[in-house]
Amino acid sequence: MNQEGSQGEAGLAAVRDERVLVTGASGFIGRHLCARLVAAGARVFAVNRGGGAKEADDPLAPAPRWRSADLSDREEVRGTMAWARPDRVVHLASLVKGSRDRELVSAMFRANVESTLHLLEAATELECRRFVQIGSLEEPERGEVASSPYAASKAAASLYAQLFARLYGLPVALARVFMVYGPGPQDRAKLVPYVVGELLAGRQPRLSSGRRPVDWIYVEDVVDGLCRMLVEPGAVGERLDLGSGELVTVREVVERLVGLVAPGIEPELGALPDRPSEVVRKADVERTAQQIGWRPRVGLDEGLRRTVEGLR
Repeated sequence: MNQEGSQGEAGLAAVRDERVLVTGASGFIGRHLCARLVAAGARVFAVNRGGGAKEADDPLAPAPRWRSADLSDREEVRGTMAWARPDRVVHLASLVKGSRDRELVSAMFRANVESTLHLLEAATELECRRFVQIGSLEEPERGEVASSPYAASKAAASLYAQLFARLYGLPVALARVFMVYGPGPQDRAKLVPYVVGELLAGRQPRLSSGRRPVDWIYVEDVVDGLCRMLVEPGAVGERLDLGSGELVTVREVVERLVGLVAPGIEPELGALPDRPSEVVRKADVERTAQQIGWRPRVGLDEGLRRTVEGLR
């Protein structure tokens, strides 16, 4: 899994000179994906909620055209799609919060379900060649109940994407992305950047018990997978996992980060309560490999080392 090279690049010749719309483009994954698509010669149209002019000098996103849009507003989505006239769409934009707070239910619905529905409608009207919907490991399997407002909203968005594929012929591919980490600008409240930041500052990270097993996946591996899903025929109509296929507890990842950054600091494990009903799920990497030829290449130790170097 430590081989070098980008398996997503081989098939990306198909997007050269094509128009690719990326929502959530200023986010952690979005920046890396836009950079890869630009390097492949795609005409990238990057959308975020807060405006994109400030991103123009970002070395991870050298040349996309930017637009600000509220994707929960149907007319703004129509205007955005008319502006980009995309051949392909990657819908990364999402409100991501693990809280179980009831106040989040309606906000998640607007941000994650309505936005997806509006984009699916517009992409169908424009006869887009591919629509990649980003799912989550939090989404419940058949017969399970969602464990958070976020999980429920992502599951609903995926169902709408499948509906548009079945009834209206939109070439949809569903990417179920597992716990992404890596270098680059990102939400510092997320576990890996939070722990690294605290250790670099000489502070003890305050954490929950750390007992939860998680499938961790390096961001460039995720980008490789998304690039393949954007072009490979085997992705159409499928929900494919982008993860490592291995479970490692939060505690173990924190211990590895301590060893890389500040071996003398002892994290405060158990200082915060565990969230109820945490999902434990491992990616089905073999099925993804069969459908689109993708496997993760960066192992956890190497990925954490690169992440620490980048966050320094």
